[in-house]
Amino acid sequence: MNELLDILHREFVYLWYYFTLQLRQIFPYWVLGMVLGSAISVFAKDHIHNAFRSLQGKRLGFVGILAASALGIASPLCMYGTIPLAASFSRSGVKDDWLAAFMMSSILLNPQLIVYSGALGGTALTVRILSCFLCGVTAGLLVWLFYRDKSFFDFSGFDGPKNRDTDPNLLVRFLKNLGRNVKATGGYFLVGILLSALFQRYVPAEAMTALFGGNEAFGVLMAATIGVPLYACGGGTIPLLQQWMVDGMSMGSAAAFMLTGPATKITNLGAVKIVLGLRRFGLYLLFVMAFALLTGLVTNWAV
Repeated sequence: MNELLDILHREFVYLWYYFTLQLRQIFPYWVLGMVLGSAISVFAKDHIHNAFRSLQGKRLGFVGILAASALGIASPLCMYGTIPLAASFSRSGVKDDWLAAFMMSSILLNPQLIVYSGALGGTALTVRILSCFLCGVTAGLLVWLFYRDKSFFDFSGFDGPKNRDTDPNLLVRFLKNLGRNVKATGGYFLVGILLSALFQRYVPAEAMTALFGGNEAFGVLMAATIGVPLYACGGGTIPLLQQWMVDGMSMGSAAAFMLTGPATKITNLGAVKIVLGLRRFGLYLLFVMAFALLTGLVTNWAV
């Protein structure tokens, strides 16, 4: 009995060491992401969305799709907040190809997640921003190419987005928003740290290299595939990704995971399915997997 207790105590000490080590590395990025995301949501969100709305009626062509994808990344809303906003954009005349670019990039990335991803290093951060931006642009181009003369989205029944940042005191408004962000992501963040500690303690680095790094094409495919069930929250997956990359995950595999994860997150899928319908929803999934696989292969070749 004492021997068993000694073993359990030793394993707890190891896990606590890995947990606190990872926490010290990631925690500053999480805090900064929370603060920045809330600041943008309270003080800059309306300016970003008004900038997108102001594009309507202008003959921008391809430039409009580029701008829509960039503004989607800048928007701090989750997908359930983005869809009512996109519905209001659509009613005010914004084209479906611009909406596709805006919504696609908004699913994949936001200012908070950009800050979180800084913990992965400059190369991974650059790859994430560029790949998410290009994914939005590609989605917009495909909608323009194949749905130029017909509707792609169905926003019927959606009202305008509800704004919860309404307190007249700006500081109180910011603190309330920050509290909601911490509540929404804090649990996932700690679970991600714990899973990372478990991987460090019990999964050999050679296994991760063989799965995600050795055979690069297979690694990219596996990363794109596991991104579907494993991704629950952006902040929660950063510790896992950081450890996987230390253990040998290729940059292309990481890029594929960072695309399929948020794009197929269960809450995002539910929201997207509502506005696309079954057939176009299938096309969406096919596009996400194909783009992630191609991005991963190109990244491994280029980086």
